[in-house]
Amino acid sequence: MASEDIAKLAETLAKTQVAGGQLSFKGKSLKLNTAEDAKDVIKEIEEFDGLEALRLEGNTVGVEAARVIAKALEKKSELKRCHWSDMFTGRLRSEIPPALISLGEGLITAGAQLVELDLSDNAFGPDGVRGFEALLKSSACFTLHELKLNNCGMGIGGGKILAAALTECHRKSSVQGKPLALKVFVAGRNRLENDGATALAEAFGIIGTLEEVHMPQNGINHPGVTALAQAFAINPLLRVINLNDNTFTEKGAVAMAKTLKTLRQVEVINFGDCLVRSKGAVAIADAVRGGLPKLKELNLSFCEIKRDAALSVAEAMVDKAELEKLDLNGNTLGEEGCEQLQEVLDGFSMARVLASLSDDEGEDDEDEDEEEEGEEEEEEEEEDEEEDEEEEEEEEEEPQKGEQEEEPTTPSRKILDPDSGTDTSDPEVVVSAFLKVSSVFKDEATVRTAVQDAVDALMKKAFSSSSFNSNTFLTRLLIHMGLLKSEDKVKAIANLYGPLMALNHMVQQDYFPKALAPLLLAFMTKPNGALESCSFARHNLLQTLYKV
Repeated sequence: MASEDIAKLAETLAKTQVAGGQLSFKGKSLKLNTAEDAKDVIKEIEEFDGLEALRLEGNTVGVEAARVIAKALEKKSELKRCHWSDMFTGRLRSEIPPALISLGEGLITAGAQLVELDLSDNAFGPDGVRGFEALLKSSACFTLHELKLNNCGMGIGGGKILAAALTECHRKSSVQGKPLALKVFVAGRNRLENDGATALAEAFGIIGTLEEVHMPQNGINHPGVTALAQAFAINPLLRVINLNDNTFTEKGAVAMAKTLKTLRQVEVINFGDCLVRSKGAVAIADAVRGGLPKLKELNLSFCEIKRDAALSVAEAMVDKAELEKLDLNGNTLGEEGCEQLQEVLDGFSMARVLASLSDDEGEDDEDEDEEEEGEEEEEEEEEDEEEDEEEEEEEEEEPQKGEQEEEPTTPSRKILDPDSGTDTSDPEVVVSAFLKVSSVFKDEATVRTAVQDAVDALMKKAFSSSSFNSNTFLTRLLIHMGLLKSEDKVKAIANLYGPLMALNHMVQQDYFPKALAPLLLAFMTKPNGALESCSFARHNLLQTLYKV
């Protein structure tokens, strides 16, 4: 480290906030790679008497630096709060687990009794959960009240590891007569899906002390929502439930409504953008009408709720004296329905609580029963597909006795053979082939490698062709991904995770025209709901693009 850099670091540290037992390096943009880089940070930690909270957000900590910081923490038994979100910016995913393991060991050795652990906005994936698994199972977390893991890309695997660790923590702490009493759980934007949510629901049911649960944008459908609803019923102290931007449908909404009838402390419900639809909204209205005396906020925005159902929700607010906000924006009420909604609340002298209806979709003439019937058929098809996939996986994993085990068919063979007829001079054809092969991407070594090989074979051939228009390719790809509008009607693909992970690989290869990187970067940084739901893949691609 150059002497001028050390001087700059010393100056930054001189401005470090110290208050109420808290040492903060928040937002200092410190790049701590080596023990030497971390020398002054360690000195601050060692010299701080009565350290109760350590803030490391907005910096980047490498493996070696984490090891020496952990050593300094070994003598800080009074540490209670670790604010460690966004502290691995620019790090390889493989660097994060060993760094977390070191920091966890430091806390365990110190005999710390944590009440808050915040590791949000660290894109560590399932492997990263392994990095703090031992910490969660240790006595350092028997006293944990708040666990925040927002936007970490944990996935289903990470969710299961986390659930098992929390369950074990509760078991071990119970043996000592002081069971884990977790109050706040935050894990939005983690791709937990049904299996991850169901595993966590089992842990929640065992813990039973939750007051706030925030799990928005996790791709959870009605089976996962139902599992969570059943777990929430065993957590009578719940005050805040935030499941925004998951997919309830009627089945999930009815299950959640059943639980809401049993809860008495709930103040905030956020089911916005959860597709509860009209029958689900009526069920929730019935639950609100029969209980929830402390309700302050109800969000059912962008849920495809029609006028009559929305009016039922409004009418259920009649005795909610503490209500501060009712959000029904983005539904299908129509102009008359919006006016009627306002009138209902006016009758209760509660007009002030109604959020804006500026994004109302207008009255929908489609028959409600047909719509719900179609929805149920679609759900059944999805469940059948999931069962078929599970059966296929079992067949692949367990060959029949007496049969010779065949070499598994990789996505590169099954989906695409670039040398067998793919017209790599046509950007539209190449886009279609790229999306087809990337759609089967999985975070498994064999599948990942197969997809990357197929992408390399296709794109190397395309980009090396003098007749191939690279700019047109990228433009058409962005359109098909729903990131760029087009005059021709193109149905955007449903899931961007595979294509984003494939792009992350492609842009690092020598064949990729580096001149395309700025355009791709511009679209990756724009606000977009589809990208938000794949935050882990997007974060990885952004980090790569910044280096190109």
